[in-house]
Amino acid sequence: MADNGDDESQYRIKGGDYVVLKRGEIFKAVQIQPKKKVIFEKQWFFLDNAVGHLYSTTFEIGSGGVLQLRKLRDAESSTDAKEAGTDNRNIVDDGKSQKLTRDDIEMLKEQGLKGQEIIQQLIDNSSTFRDKTGFSQDKYIKKKKKKYENTVTILKPSCRILAMMYQGREPGKIRHLRYDTLAQMLTLANIHAGSKVLVFDTCAGLVLGAVMERMGGYGSVIQMYPRGEPVRAGVESFGFPAHFRDTLHGFPICHVNALLAGTLDTTAKDPRTSLVKVLTSCFFFQAQEKKVKQEEKRKKLAAAAALLEGRNADGLVIASQYQPCPVLMGLLKFLSPSRPFVVYSQHKEPLIECYTKLKEHGGTVGVRLTDTWLRHYQVGFKL
Repeated sequence: MADNGDDESQYRIKGGDYVVLKRGEIFKAVQIQPKKKVIFEKQWFFLDNAVGHLYSTTFEIGSGGVLQLRKLRDAESSTDAKEAGTDNRNIVDDGKSQKLTRDDIEMLKEQGLKGQEIIQQLIDNSSTFRDKTGFSQDKYIKKKKKKYENTVTILKPSCRILAMMYQGREPGKIRHLRYDTLAQMLTLANIHAGSKVLVFDTCAGLVLGAVMERMGGYGSVIQMYPRGEPVRAGVESFGFPAHFRDTLHGFPICHVNALLAGTLDTTAKDPRTSLVKVLTSCFFFQAQEKKVKQEEKRKKLAAAAALLEGRNADGLVIASQYQPCPVLMGLLKFLSPSRPFVVYSQHKEPLIECYTKLKEHGGTVGVRLTDTWLRHYQVGFKL
């Protein structure tokens, strides 16, 4: 019984969890913190009451921003049309079909009517709703639900959900990487638990997080980053357990040539530390804190370098805003023989350059360019 309880706990929302809020096709990643106001789709509320409930539960936003579990009778749509027209040819969109005015709708809200009840009032006061086709009625209801329903669904983060979130809100941050393309990248790179994978990701950490999720906390992930500090904003949104962090390492790509040449010195200390003059106790503590941080950074660099020196990585994934060809040719040297690699770019020209360079250089087999297509089709059935 204890094991069952432990298994069930991972599906329940806990304080401090990173979650994804969903309304319609809109997503937002947040962390559950006590008494913290969250603003989502022009509404504010608190997530305290969500703790203890199962993921994928839908809540209603009550007065004062308090979440209330949506009742089953509210979840069941009472707006299913019983009458429908055969076509819309005689319907004229002149703005006069709706009897309720904006003031009337605001008055209904003040009376405490819920979103579903307001939608029903709109349907009852529409002179053309019954004449619309069934498809048009569903489309009308969906549009009004998006505007008037004050509900929010709390989801457990995953690479698919987070990819959809970025694609809908900030596609430029992930280089317009779709979730279906991301899935193909993980498959082609043969990402699995227990492997050692190199990742060069400037897509807000989404690709890095997807690789870590697929590996399940087993193996090693070496994040290659251009300069400064590694970007891992997307990784935070996954809400990985603490032990996942032990598998993640970072290595500046500017040190790759030195590592390959055997001239990288991971024991060297920052020469600037010897120039720090201790004038007061305040400066002394600042110098000590800086020294500790530098020592931690040096140890992390040495650990990542030790993983790379074996040149036995099992996979390589590149998804970057930078020209991928020089990065690819440099990082290929760290792969074991017959190991896969994947390069993503939202433009075809950089990929063509990589393809040509690999063919000229030799040493690789099965190199191919692919382009994934995703089309949304609207299909209607007439019985």
